[in-house]
Amino acid sequence: MASQICLYLSNQSPFSYRYKHTHSSTNCPSFKPKARQRFQENNNIPNKDPLLQPLPLSKRRLNFSALALIFNGVLQDISKALSDKELELQRYTDVDEGFTLLRPSSWIKIEKAGATVLFEEANKGSNNVGVVVNPVRLNSLGEFGTPQFVADKLIQAEKRKESTKDAEVIGVAERPGQGGLQVYEFEYKVDSTRGGMKRIFSAAFVASKKLYLLNIAHSDKPESPLDTHTRAVLEEILHSFDAAPST
Repeated sequence: MASQICLYLSNQSPFSYRYKHTHSSTNCPSFKPKARQRFQENNNIPNKDPLLQPLPLSKRRLNFSALALIFNGVLQDISKALSDKELELQRYTDVDEGFTLLRPSSWIKIEKAGATVLFEEANKGSNNVGVVVNPVRLNSLGEFGTPQFVADKLIQAEKRKESTKDAEVIGVAERPGQGGLQVYEFEYKVDSTRGGMKRIFSAAFVASKKLYLLNIAHSDKPESPLDTHTRAVLEEILHSFDAAPST
């Protein structure tokens, strides 16, 4: 089959046609493409064999493709740089209430009833960090219950809200805080009519007969899920929540 194809291509070649009419078959050179190409180049014969022609490439299309790749890379770098800048953290301490935490430096402090302090992302109020402080009769969070027990109470409170369609606990943990106090940490997701799917990170501790509750909310929609970098920053905020050091 290969020899038949080569013979067919050779017979279709203008060079082959002219050569047959000017030379005897006994001195006919090889019809291999590379040999024929060298012969044509040495004798200044135009090469019209379609298999030996370079693929036609549009210069304009190549330029557009290169620009698209460069532009896409630049956009990704700019997006990441803006995201990193927006979530740059700084320390916030409320000496009067007795707590401290890291918070995004670009987020705006908002006054809201019921919140001791609240920070919101500009133009995205559903992304926020808030702290509530209330007096209690407990000396420690352990007197109220285990981390899982408290997580269940938080989920029940979320589900009682009219705007909540569903809520699910993702993780529960406990860590030591300032002076050895117990700090409970929770992660759960909420599907709400106000803002859709959200990822919630919460932390709680009791100190000086006060219950301190941190709530971090961030959009986590299927079409724009919480990315790895943002999640790491939110977890850093979560782990930073603690009683303020005594002076």
